[in-house]
Amino acid sequence: MTTPPVITRLSDPEFGSLCDDLAAQASLWNAPEHWPGGPIHQCAASGALRWTLSSDHGGVDWSPDRQLLAYHRLAQADLTTTFVLTQYAGACRRIAGSENAAIRARHVEALLSGDRFGTVGISHLTTSRRHLDRPILSARQTDDGGLVLSGVAPWVTGAAHAEVIVLGATLDDGREALVAVPTDLAGVHCGPGVSMIALSASCTDMVRLDDVVVSPSMIVAGPVDDVMSTGSGGGTGGLQTSALALGLAATAIDFLADESDARPELTPIADQLKRDCEAQLDDLLTAANPPGEDQHQVHKTEAPCDPMAIRGRANDLVMRCTQAAMTAAKGAGFVEGHPVGRWCREALFFLVWSCPQPIAQNHLCNLAGVSGDTAG
Repeated sequence: MTTPPVITRLSDPEFGSLCDDLAAQASLWNAPEHWPGGPIHQCAASGALRWTLSSDHGGVDWSPDRQLLAYHRLAQADLTTTFVLTQYAGACRRIAGSENAAIRARHVEALLSGDRFGTVGISHLTTSRRHLDRPILSARQTDDGGLVLSGVAPWVTGAAHAEVIVLGATLDDGREALVAVPTDLAGVHCGPGVSMIALSASCTDMVRLDDVVVSPSMIVAGPVDDVMSTGSGGGTGGLQTSALALGLAATAIDFLADESDARPELTPIADQLKRDCEAQLDDLLTAANPPGEDQHQVHKTEAPCDPMAIRGRANDLVMRCTQAAMTAAKGAGFVEGHPVGRWCREALFFLVWSCPQPIAQNHLCNLAGVSGDTAG
């Protein structure tokens, strides 16, 4: 198979072709056994993993807002593949940003080229199961500076297909470490993928570690306090998830616009939702790259916006847009296999994936018709 050219600009015709290819296959990814390995490799071969890195690390020096715009457009085409890609890119960024030269030499180019698939299991250090008294993935140091890992990483996308997983673990003294764990190490057990309401083909599942010995050459960062805040390649953070939500919203809006050709009463609905989506996308891109910060910036508005507020509004918009599409599709949309039904299920994903508690609480308050102050 011919290797596609590396995409270095969003205006490259190859980027449009990539989006078209993803859209043509999006309906195929419905269960854990439907892993989208082909599209994921196509994205990697097209340079998608290089978009989030500097040229010093094998990347193409895209500004953060350009990265988010690319993810937004890919999510319009195929949310499942794009979601997997964000986790793959997260592993690349963390490893490429490590001060550990050995780990960079071992993994970076193989990951970027698509020869090796990597992913991350770090949600338990940010939003997932933070309420527990004891860390669910613990680490203890060895005499040679390595670590022994025990416990579980609860939400790891594509774990069963990964050659390396960047995991977060917590020591008894509260310090945390990020480690790049080869999945063929003794004691690593990757689940095949949980059947979920949507995005099941992402093969997201638990990874269990039974006294897994990690050498110093596998440590990405730490042990330190709050390792997620270190300069180890965190990227654009939660804004990525908002970009995906707005991408799915745009897909539903396109459906409404197409339907309005024969049903003029849908035109004002589609037009208003499109204006809302475009305004939120402006806010998202500005938050990633405030005006004047980067000469390569592709989108500017007047003032930066808070990422938490952006996420809350994106969650609300994707729910409204997909439900509007379902209403317009009527009974046909409620039949299994219609894309609108899939989009409605996929919208629910944003209520649970890396959703900070204040956003979840605000959504619950809105559903109940009570104020946040009253709920608190």
